[in-house]
Amino acid sequence: MRIYPAIDLYEKQVVRLYKGDYNQMTVYGNDPTSVALSFKEAGAEYLHCVDLEGAKDGTTPNLEVVADIVKKSGLKTEIGGGIRSVEVIKKYLSAGVDRVILGTAAVTNPEFLKESLRLFGSSIAVGVDIKDNYVAIKGWTEQSALTCDEFFAQLQELGVKTVICTDISKDGAMKGTNIELYKHLSETYSIELVASGGVSSLEDVKTLNTMNIHGAILGKALYTGAIDLKEAIAVTKGENV
Repeated sequence: MRIYPAIDLYEKQVVRLYKGDYNQMTVYGNDPTSVALSFKEAGAEYLHCVDLEGAKDGTTPNLEVVADIVKKSGLKTEIGGGIRSVEVIKKYLSAGVDRVILGTAAVTNPEFLKESLRLFGSSIAVGVDIKDNYVAIKGWTEQSALTCDEFFAQLQELGVKTVICTDISKDGAMKGTNIELYKHLSETYSIELVASGGVSSLEDVKTLNTMNIHGAILGKALYTGAIDLKEAIAVTKGENV
């Protein structure tokens, strides 16, 4: 299982939201690149980035920050947040990003998702954010009419390779992740599944590592010290922690 430490960006700062609420934002630093370098020093190979401003309005205000992170850290980086056009995908891939995550656009514009998969293949992942078993969109501010399983079935049929799935109710709450959800999804669909939201202890990492999933995203738990990144990576390599 891959460990993806997370950097959420807002006004070029490293922040975390509580359950996706922009009004409950904590700033953890004003130098995202140095945070990425600290992750690399701890043994990280991968990085998960979200442009929280982009998620709201579909722009790329933190593009330069992301490009700097990629250039200086060398981490295999995925980026999500308001990516709604082929032009924006090209911008991020040209900046050296490994994979681009489509969220709202994958739900509201299936033709765009199909076109993106045709043009960029496995460089496209889909972010599926779940609230009360329904897929949430627009920076988690709206609920779609699609259930989690309906959307996963569609994505599998389209040939989407990787899905980052977040249980919004768990995100940033530090009360554990939704093991049952990830178990169900990993057993039902042949998609590389990345668990996100509420991974708040080494026990969560150990449990997820025993399941057939592709990766786990660590966010707030890293910033509060609840999880040591080096230890989490060691778990995935079968080392005793």
